[in-house]
Amino acid sequence: MKLNARQQRISPLKDKPLRNPGQSLDEELQRIWDEDVNTWLLMCLLPLLFTGYEWWRAFSNTPPRPLLTLLVAIPVSGYAFFRLYRLLLKVKRLKMARDGEKAVGQYLSDLREQGYRVFHDIAGQGFNVDHVVICDRGIFTIETKTYSKSTSGRSVIHFDGETIKVNGRLMERNAVEQAKAQACWIKQVLKESTGRSFSVKPVVVFPGWFIESTRGKRAAGLWVLNPKALPSFIGNEPQRIDPEDVKLAAYHLSRYIRMA
Repeated sequence: MKLNARQQRISPLKDKPLRNPGQSLDEELQRIWDEDVNTWLLMCLLPLLFTGYEWWRAFSNTPPRPLLTLLVAIPVSGYAFFRLYRLLLKVKRLKMARDGEKAVGQYLSDLREQGYRVFHDIAGQGFNVDHVVICDRGIFTIETKTYSKSTSGRSVIHFDGETIKVNGRLMERNAVEQAKAQACWIKQVLKESTGRSFSVKPVVVFPGWFIESTRGKRAAGLWVLNPKALPSFIGNEPQRIDPEDVKLAAYHLSRYIRMA
């Protein structure tokens, strides 16, 4: 049977596009707006509409029950407003995190001019790696942490080689262990696809913060940096990977991203 022209048309794209900085957060933000925020916004409004309708019936001499409706509306709308408020706080945090990843992605885009291979938002099972840089200086996984700062006083990230403190307080999540786990995962992904064991350096960056370290950043097994310092840190590393191996690792990582 001969197919018509519509049935024969296919997409010219053979592979999925690579991911953008903060794409996972963009997707989560869109899901929250489409599902959670709209649901609880409707829950906020419906009881008020029913209450207004009952009061209209009262003024139009139709037998009303406004007090009963109001008793139902107050707890339902109150709970819905509370959930909506919590969601809006989450949206604010996610937007700040997304903007931080995009800002770091812009810093990293300049490295492409030097022949570095840069990848963003590599999705694993229940987590993602914000950025990966592959070059002759090594392979680097980059975890972005974006925190709001006080309008007054000195805002400092302190790193002692094992723990990270934000203005003197330990981070809620162990960013050091998180970054190391991500580096191990990328190393395993590359080993499974290339058969080669590449060394992967974990990095944690804090956009807009001053980083204070009481121990050599390079001796700690990972770097904790302001993203502005990342190009110079990478550039000062000795050459560790041959150009052909850079191409090999970059090709296999890009294939993993497109197929994931």
